[in-house]
Order: sequence, then structure tokens, then C-alpha cells
Amino acid sequence: MTTDLGAPLGDADVRLEPLAEAHRADLKAVCAEDPEIWPIYSTSYDPDHFDAQFDALRGRPGTFPYAVLVDGQLIGMTAFLNHVPDRQTVEIGSTYYRPAMRGTGLNRRIKRLLLDRAFACGIRRVEFRIDDRNERSKAAVRKLGAHQDGLIRAERITWTGHVRDTALFSLLADEWPTVSERPLKA
Repeated sequence: MTTDLGAPLGDADVRLEPLAEAHRADLKAVCAEDPEIWPIYSTSYDPDHFDAQFDALRGRPGTFPYAVLVDGQLIGMTAFLNHVPDRQTVEIGSTYYRPAMRGTGLNRRIKRLLLDRAFACGIRRVEFRIDDRNERSKAAVRKLGAHQDGLIRAERITWTGHVRDTALFSLLADEWPTVSERPLKA
């Protein structure tokens, strides 16, 4: 069992690699595939904002960003955010997949890898902070078994100037089933 929250992860054809400079060009191209999605995110990875956000994500303390690869092809990103070791908490976020990968079950597989890693590393609470307008993401974390703890009103101002209400979800270590208890197919 690894105790390194930011170490590479993998499952059959899926690999999560620590986000590196070598991923910049491919991720920028993938993020440019869906310019209409960025207004629902608190920050934008569209071509005009990508480089600054990529650098900020990689340089943020308590953050472990990953490039997501399927069969060796980069298809998106995700991250552990706001790791607070003395509270044994971490957030999963900054997740984006190219449009063709959405609705394929890939997100559930990736979240399982991340949750297994977090709890193996001694995390007791994993959080998901989601724009309250983002019904797709809220439904996805509910399917994982996360509970909505509440709504944080006017929690942040997004890159568009929108004052965002943030739905706060959490999953506790003792709520997460062991690998042997989970069905093989999601």
C-alpha cells in the first residue's frame, strides 16, 4: 500500500500520471475541444486561459494534479486539492474529460482509483465542491455514495464574474467499500 497521495495510479487501460510540463500541449488541445463547458467551472482552461491555469494548478500547495490517459492517450485531467494532513481531508476536483469520454463510465473508474488512494493514505474525509448549477457533476458524485453536506452560498466568484453557490459533498473512509465488496462493473 502506498502512502503517497500524488503517486501515479492505474487500472487496466486507465493511467493517472502526475501532471507535468510534458502534458501541457496535449491537455491544452483536449481542453479546447469543449469551449462551451468552461463557464460552469470556477476557472477556465480554454485556449486564452489555459497556460496560466495549468501553471497555477501545478504550483498550488496541497494539490496533486493528474493527467488522465486511456490506452496511452491523454483525455483529460483531475486532481487532489486542498490536502490538509492534520485534518485528514482532501478534495477531488479540477476534473475535465474530452467530450467523447463523458458518459462512458470512465469518470466512475477514475474516481474509484482516487478514492481508494485517498483512503489508503489515511484520509478520513474526501470532499467534492461543485457549482450548484452543474447537475451532471452532482449526479456523478451521488452515484459514488457521496452525501451532500449543504450549499455554501456565494462561496466564490468565478472567472466569468458569476457569484457561485457551491454544493458541498463528502465521502468518509468508513462509507467507502473495500475493493472486494464493490461490483467489478459499474
